[in-house]
Amino acid sequence: EVQLVESGGGLVQVGGSLRLSCAASGFTLDDYGIGWWRQAPGKEREAVSCISSSFGSSFYADSVKGRFTISADNAKNTVYLQMDSLKPEDTAVYYCAAEYRGCTFYPGTYYQYDYWGQGTQVTVFS
Repeated sequence: EVQLVESGGGLVQVGGSLRLSCAASGFTLDDYGIGWWRQAPGKEREAVSCISSSFGSSFYADSVKGRFTISADNAKNTVYLQMDSLKPEDTAVYYCAAEYRGCTFYPGTYYQYDYWGQGTQVTVFS
């Protein structure tokens, strides 16, 4: 059974840090790109970052470049999103998703992903 389980969300003050984890089971990261997407109330789902072992590449939205870092531990089949210098506009539910041999990152293309986690809430307060 394919499963993605996010963890690590929570409440954090402006300027603080959180590390999200996405534990995958039922497939290997060698075959799937893992993307982090987020959705704030009343807004569309937004691509945040993606990492692909197949491509040996990672991608970031302009809004998080220099603040967020995505990484993968293939031995643990887990992808991490280190989020530093958090801002109130980072507040959202964060989802990880898996795409077979891909890392689609354009706005609105979340439907390209094959599997999704349940999401984890991140709230940044001032």
